[in-house]
Amino acid sequence: MGWAERFSIAGKTALVTGASSGIGAEITRVFTDAGAKVIATGQSEERLEALSRDTGCEVIAADIATTQGCAALVDAALSSVGTVDILVNSAGVALVGPALEYSVEDWDRTMAINLRAPFLLAKGLAPKMIAAKAGKIINISSQTGVIALADHAAYASSKGGLNALTKSLMTELAPHNIQVNAICPTVVMTEMGKEIWSPPEKSGPMIAATPLGRFGEPVEVADMALYLASPASDLVNGALMMIEGGYSSV
Repeated sequence: MGWAERFSIAGKTALVTGASSGIGAEITRVFTDAGAKVIATGQSEERLEALSRDTGCEVIAADIATTQGCAALVDAALSSVGTVDILVNSAGVALVGPALEYSVEDWDRTMAINLRAPFLLAKGLAPKMIAAKAGKIINISSQTGVIALADHAAYASSKGGLNALTKSLMTELAPHNIQVNAICPTVVMTEMGKEIWSPPEKSGPMIAATPLGRFGEPVEVADMALYLASPASDLVNGALMMIEGGYSSV
């Protein structure tokens, strides 16, 4: 197998959540460009349809904040493609503010989307992967699941949980030739990232503490996801891929 084939996902099927915008949309673009059949899911039907026109992906509007929404998405995806070879849990919500000011509703919604949904989708799709004796599950986590960051208590807790879920699922699914990994980016300049981190008084200290001296771009996360989705990463399992300019190393 040559290098191009090792890094190819041509002919594979992928489900990408959070594809209405940001990282999920960019992963959809990169995956379809790399030859995969992608089912892109999110809540904005208008944005999903625009993405479909741009990439040729299939779209399913879904609300994965509910258990019923996750179950319906699993059923729809399996009805469409039979087996999902690659699951990318990219959907996420970031409610930023002092921990003592969070409402229970804010906390619960963060956990539902960022942690419970990836578990339910993996649980629903893994049996077909097990039967196929192959599969890739890629969780889009965050450096805040590994290091401390003020005003991110709910988000950080959900991503720390997602990292633990990644490792636990890996131990159970590895014997079936299924790789489960997480990507832990720095701040990424999506619409959400720009909204939260554009003020220089907020971004300045974070960038100053990052050896590379900048934030990330969506395509950089998408490229890492492509690597983890491809045969080139078959030995990578249970990894937390830190792509954050060296922040956690100093």
